[in-house]
This record gives sequence, structure tokens and C-alpha cells, in this order.
Amino acid sequence: MIGAKVDLAGCTVLLAAAPGSATRAARYLQAQCVDTLLQASTPLGALALLGQSDVLALCTGQSLKFSALRRQALAQGTPVIELDPGTAEGRITLVGGGPGALELLTLRAAAVLASADVVFCDRLGPGEFLDQLAPQARIIDVGKQPGHHKVTQERIEELMLREASRGNHVVRLKGGDPYVFGRGFEEVESATAAGIPVSVVPGLSSCITVPAAAGIPVTARGVTRAFTVISGHDPLEEQQLAQLAVLGGTIVVLMGMGTLEHTAAGLRRRGLPADTPCAVVESGTTGTQRTTHATLSTLAAAARAAGCANPAVIVIGQVAALPLGLDAAQQMSLEATA
Repeated sequence: MIGAKVDLAGCTVLLAAAPGSATRAARYLQAQCVDTLLQASTPLGALALLGQSDVLALCTGQSLKFSALRRQALAQGTPVIELDPGTAEGRITLVGGGPGALELLTLRAAAVLASADVVFCDRLGPGEFLDQLAPQARIIDVGKQPGHHKVTQERIEELMLREASRGNHVVRLKGGDPYVFGRGFEEVESATAAGIPVSVVPGLSSCITVPAAAGIPVTARGVTRAFTVISGHDPLEEQQLAQLAVLGGTIVVLMGMGTLEHTAAGLRRRGLPADTPCAVVESGTTGTQRTTHATLSTLAAAARAAGCANPAVIVIGQVAALPLGLDAAQQMSLEATA
């Protein structure tokens, strides 16, 4: 659904649209928190309601039918927006929800959610805000807990295809970005094989945003000029550990709390210095964000003592200590002015 740059919240909106496209357009407008939604399917009926409206909404492809209405609206200073209600054919959109904070959801993602008929959501990302983002949609929770998959990946794809084949706009909402350890391409392949139109809305990945929210830059001039993102879901092999230990730069581990001890011990065994700064950032960008600092030799014990748990991002490298330097400098400044 594509709208003009008009804040519709609290407005009385007149939707002039043929019956075939009015339903989806109306759902979109209702999701924008309009105060009153007036509808007309004919130019004459719409003209009668125009004087009661703050905004006129027309659907793409119907401009000629409602051309006189558009001219009248513009003449009297009523804003006109154009909506694309999509086709009657079902479709699937994979949406990256970002690391969790509502403010880090992209504008495109919010617009797609506002036009969704069905949303399949994970446990990560902005799922708790779906009552605001997609109030018109049916929500299906398919979130995966560590070690326990509520719904298998194959079943998720099957359900998505079934809903799309019924003519629904299906949104698959994922934490972070769909293509960063999100199995997004598997779902694209599944939809493509079934002949269902599918598109992807990128999201802000936690591999960058979560460290940043804790004051940790994954790269910093004079400190490191590279970073590597790995999945810690399964234990790293010896060859992988060896390559990471000599590569240099920052190592960012996602989904790595279950294999943290193995990763830390393996990197030490493969030559990464024991005093390498590390940090575990839990629930990054949310109100319960917490950071635990340590070195590579103390990382596992520090995380265990602090009770660190998923969702968490592990940062290994010199950049992990940079926020501590800021804290020390700030403390020295306070002492100097005391």
C-alpha cells in the first residue's frame, strides 16, 4: 500500500474506490488510525461526501474514473493521496523487524505491516507492537525458542503458502534482517517454486545495532577495520576457530550463548590472546538491555555469574572495551570538577 506524505491519524478520510479494491485500501487506512472512514464507489456518491472529508484517498488505476472528484478536492484544498491496494492475487512479503525497538523498524516495514492480512511472527523483533502495527491482520506466532521449535520451518512455509493461495497478503516478520541467519532465502525459494509473488524488506541486523546500542562500534579507526559475523547456534569447528583467531578485527557472535564456553575456549586454544576484550549485550535496544564486560579468559565465567541469556549478541575484540574507556574518562572529568 503506497500513501502520500500525509499524517492520517485523527482525520476523516473519504475512500473513493471500486468495490474490488476498496477492502484492502480500507484496511490500510484503518491501520493509520483515521478517525472516520467514509467510502463511495461512484464519482457522484463521492462528491456528496467530499465536503465532510479532511483527506481524499484514491486507488491506483482509478484516477480517470474519479478525475473530476480529484480536481474538486484540490480546488477546495483537500489533500489527495493515492493508494495501491495490490492485486487480488495473494503474495508474501518477508520483513526484517530490526533488533527489537519499535523506533528501529523501517518505514517500509511499517507500511507493509499496515497492509497485511496475515502476519507470521517470531519471538524476536517488534512482535509485541503488532497490535499497533497491524491491527487489521490475523497474527500467527511461529516463534522458535532455543532448543524448541514451536512450528517447524517446513510447516511455517506450508502455512504461508496456504494463506497466500487464498488471496491474502502474508507478512513473515522476522527479528533483524531476513537474510542474516533468518532462513529468509529458503522462504523465498518456497514461494517462488509455488508461483506466489514474494518480496523482501530488509531490516536492521542485531550484529551492528545491538553493539552500537551498548556503545560498541564494530569497527573503529585505529582499532579495527573489519568485523566478522558468525552464528553460534552450533559449535564452531576447529578450522573455523583457527581462522577466526588469526583473522583479526571484531568477532560478533549471534545466537551464541549456548556455545559460549566452547567458542571462548576454542579461540584461546587457537591463539587469540586471553586478555582480548569481550562483551555480552542482552536484549539490545530494548528497555531491559544489559551489558556484561569481560576478557576472553573470563568471558564464560562472567556470563555465567551474571546469568546472561538469549537474546544476546557477543562481541570479541578490542572495540568491546571502548565504552569502558569513555566511562573512565567521564569519571575522571567528574572528579576533576568536584
